[in-house]
Amino acid sequence: MPGGRLTQQERQQIGLGLADGLAYAEIARRLDRPTSTITREVMRNGGPTSYRADLAHRATERRAHRRTQTAPRAGRAPEQVHGRDAEAVREYEETFTTVLMASGMPKMMSRVLACLTLTDSGSLTASELVQRLQVSPASISKAIAFLDSQGLVRRERDERRRERYVVDDDIWYQSMMASARSTAQLVETTRQGVAILGPDTQAAHRLENIARFLDFVSESIARAAEQARDILYTKAKPPSDSTA
Repeated sequence: MPGGRLTQQERQQIGLGLADGLAYAEIARRLDRPTSTITREVMRNGGPTSYRADLAHRATERRAHRRTQTAPRAGRAPEQVHGRDAEAVREYEETFTTVLMASGMPKMMSRVLACLTLTDSGSLTASELVQRLQVSPASISKAIAFLDSQGLVRRERDERRRERYVVDDDIWYQSMMASARSTAQLVETTRQGVAILGPDTQAAHRLENIARFLDFVSESIARAAEQARDILYTKAKPPSDSTA
């Protein structure tokens, strides 16, 4: 299986595969590359509907040049444990961040959440986030305020009385429940419009259909989150010798 960076020709093949509606796994098979490599490449460069091979290639060259230029100033990269490949971890963090952004989360908030999620402790201080992400303290403060409002991080004090920002096993449950509550509020507002516009009008029928759809979705999200919550607390099985 070939290693190293994707070539411009491979990126062109990725673009053609996406245009033909091929799955990432099929494109990866044709290029003899891991599916994760194709996923990272596409999500980092606009997603499946906006991927352009030439733009992706130039963007990759710019990123590589920027890393080379900033490496002496950025200080030592966080030490990797458990035999992890530092470059693979960095690329995966970029992919995870891009997927969060594609879901609608702003860029800096996505970067902070990805950084916190991918630390083994799930906990960092503001200064540690500043150092890891090479951004200003104000950017971190703004991102944390947003994530906190969405229930995606919590704050706590450590033994040195420093404020730490934490992602734990329950944040995705809390996020799903917040989404369900937000959707339920939209249902209520939509149904208010039915009475105002008149129940026998086309606009009112449209609003009622929207309300019924969103009501079903909201209840389904809440019910599924409650049923699946225990999964978040299931201890992962250690890898076997063959996959370690």
